[in-house]
Amino acid sequence: MRTTVLSRTLLLPAALALAAAVQADPAAFDLAGPTIEVTVTRGGTTLPAARVPNLATGDRVWIRADLPEAQSAHYLLVATFLRGSTNPPPKDWFSRCETWDSKCAHEGMTLTVPKDAQQLMVFLAPETGGDYGTLVNAVRGRPGSFVRTSQDLDQATLDRSRLEAYLAAVRSLSDADPEHLKEAAPLLARSLAIKVDEKCLAKIAVLQAPCLMDGRESLILNDGHSASIAQELTSGPASDLAMEASSTPQLRSGYYGPFIGSIFDIARILDSFHTAQYQYIPALASADGQKLHLTLNAPPSFHDPKSVLVVALPAVEAPHFPPLRPVDAQQALCARRNPLVLPVEGAPLMFSTSYGHDMALRVNGKDGAALELPARADAAHGGFSVDTAALAKATLGDTTVAALHGYWGFDRYDGPSFQLVSARQQTFRLAPGEDAALIVGRQDTIHVQAPSVSCVEQVSLQAAGSLHKVEWKGVKPDELEAKLPLQAAAPGELTLLITQFGDPQPQRLALRAFAEAGHPESFALHAGDSSGVLRGSRLDEVASLALQGVQFAPGALTTSGGHDELAMSAASGQDMSALKAGDSASARVLLKDGRSLELTVAIEAARPSATLIGKSARVGGAGRDGEIQLASADEVPQDAQLAFSLRARSPAAFAYDEKIEVATADGASSTVLGVGAGGLTLQNTKVAVATLDPAKALGASAFGPLRFRRVSNGVTGDWQPLATLVRLPRLNGIDCPTSADDACRLSGSNLFLLDSVSGDPQFSQPTQVPDGFTGQALPVHRPTAGRLYVKLRDDPSVVSTVAFDVPPPVAPVSAPAAPAAPPAAPGAAPPPPQALPPPQPAPAAPARPANATAAQAGDPHGTPHS
Repeated sequence: MRTTVLSRTLLLPAALALAAAVQADPAAFDLAGPTIEVTVTRGGTTLPAARVPNLATGDRVWIRADLPEAQSAHYLLVATFLRGSTNPPPKDWFSRCETWDSKCAHEGMTLTVPKDAQQLMVFLAPETGGDYGTLVNAVRGRPGSFVRTSQDLDQATLDRSRLEAYLAAVRSLSDADPEHLKEAAPLLARSLAIKVDEKCLAKIAVLQAPCLMDGRESLILNDGHSASIAQELTSGPASDLAMEASSTPQLRSGYYGPFIGSIFDIARILDSFHTAQYQYIPALASADGQKLHLTLNAPPSFHDPKSVLVVALPAVEAPHFPPLRPVDAQQALCARRNPLVLPVEGAPLMFSTSYGHDMALRVNGKDGAALELPARADAAHGGFSVDTAALAKATLGDTTVAALHGYWGFDRYDGPSFQLVSARQQTFRLAPGEDAALIVGRQDTIHVQAPSVSCVEQVSLQAAGSLHKVEWKGVKPDELEAKLPLQAAAPGELTLLITQFGDPQPQRLALRAFAEAGHPESFALHAGDSSGVLRGSRLDEVASLALQGVQFAPGALTTSGGHDELAMSAASGQDMSALKAGDSASARVLLKDGRSLELTVAIEAARPSATLIGKSARVGGAGRDGEIQLASADEVPQDAQLAFSLRARSPAAFAYDEKIEVATADGASSTVLGVGAGGLTLQNTKVAVATLDPAKALGASAFGPLRFRRVSNGVTGDWQPLATLVRLPRLNGIDCPTSADDACRLSGSNLFLLDSVSGDPQFSQPTQVPDGFTGQALPVHRPTAGRLYVKLRDDPSVVSTVAFDVPPPVAPVSAPAAPAAPPAAPGAAPPPPQALPPPQPAPAAPARPANATAAQAGDPHGTPHS
């Protein structure tokens, strides 16, 4: 039974980790280990290890440890064959070679695969007393554990080869041609069964390669072929270790394989081999010719317990040929293209290993002679790259069937077949319906059809004597898609030049381009409205719209997602009564170039509306001395509770899901009142009463005109005025001197909410409050009859009053008149001027806050003056 569960195969290499690491995170296989050399001879043919996917009975396997001459630690090289989890191998299936011995160091050892053998394992064990016997007893005593280890190390090695091939290709492309990486990445992913994050391809070129390599081992996808090469576990169902990669968070950590609960069970099995002398660590083999470069995930120890390196060689089994198949079996490929890429998929090991070798494409000429064209796996181009230079002098038919073949290890491999076509003169034409579809001023896309487009090499556009390169691709065997650069082209005749491989003379296709006309798609108009919205494309060409005798003129144009929306408004004074809800009428859209288009319009239902019946505001604590008395019924204090009632107009009844939206005039703050959401109560189906707490619903900084609109079935009505929201300062009191000529002092908080203050309603001598005033007192004129007049900053057009209990001023005491000075004698000097009385001291200014400006702290240049 074969397994296709990749996640299982990724788990098992970590099971060989050090016993001390069982409770820690799995380590990455990034530590370079020693190198061993392996060749396999079958019959009279010898192949390096990199080309051997499987062993067979009777094969002669040569193994040598390629250790440096200065190697100080002595390694014992041990090889053994296994024959199943319940059948311990005989002792004569074990072979040893002392690598410090000159004969072993130079000649290695040669093994013959015995009958009934299933796996071949190699151990590198540091020299110690009883080392060989310890290994033999461990394998013979628990053969099932080593069978499992062999199979899964073999599988992990195959998966690792795909990852290394992918990373090497990404690095190479990033260094040589970063711009090509975006195009090559999907082909690499298909060839090697690697997961590619499409978000990486949206990044700039220099950032694509690091992004595509992020995650590393988590990039490997399930692959049936490589999974079938390693057999399923011989003890226990594979499902015990199966796991979805997406549910493993460690997959994105850069480790090779997930580390979950089941890994502890496997690790404990092999940990039972831990003795005072030895512990076992895994080694993944990367093949390069006959050399196997080992990679470890834990540093080997040369102190007790010493580390034994465990290596798995290919299994002894029948060959599993790669299930290579064409990406599109119906696709015809151009025989004259060089190099010719045969798009294939389904066998990533063809691209990540050297198991497939001496590959060629056999092509039969028109005379029946067979031509062998060398082919090589090219993951970056998504298939096999074939050198077709030998076909330059060959005579081929219009269509030819070619077959891919070669060797898979020692066995002959026959791959898929492909249909090849030769370039020939043929008729190219536009796809039906596209004759008048070319529009200047933008890039436009056309589809060109022919008996076969497989041999098209290049497409160009000739316009106004200039030649432009055209971006194109084949979308069907008989159709290509071309994107024509018409941004700067003028309406008129164009020529498409199509060049085929092997034919230097391009074929010509005559085209005609047009100026784009506006394309209205719909006109939304509600009964009773004088404006609507026209939707479509290129609506900047619209001059007017006529509907049932009503003329609409264009307004603001907006574009989103390639679609235009154009506001259309009817001139005032036009009779709109003929436009009734539910009616369908034909509108005529006039374009600026004089053309007109017909458009069917359905008049939508009238927008919902309601009439404001009344409103009231309830303020707590009214009547306090210094309370501002608002003079306008439209003004509502922010800390008040506003109640207002509405009568349904259209529709004539309120529904139980009715909503009323209240917002400031600028739309910065808004709230929705509803029967279910709260704030709206139906007196009956005709009348609704709404209650609003402005400070809570709209925020502490909301002020100014409020408006409301009815919302019914998702359709919003027109905005209507509701009230003016004002914020009130707190006035604590007024302090006036006894002299009527001196200014009073008004104290309080949030005085910046005042626009101006006056002692009379005519504001003949107002005190202007500067912007951003943070002081706690203002000099003001003495109130008239105990009343001070104020204008609020949120509504300065209204004059409100504040009542204060202010004592009357004390009349000044008259001084006796001074005697008149005698007349001056003629010619005498004039007397000196009489000295003026000293000015009265001004009221003490309030203490200046630490962060107050000069104007806000009573400075002569900043204090508001009467």
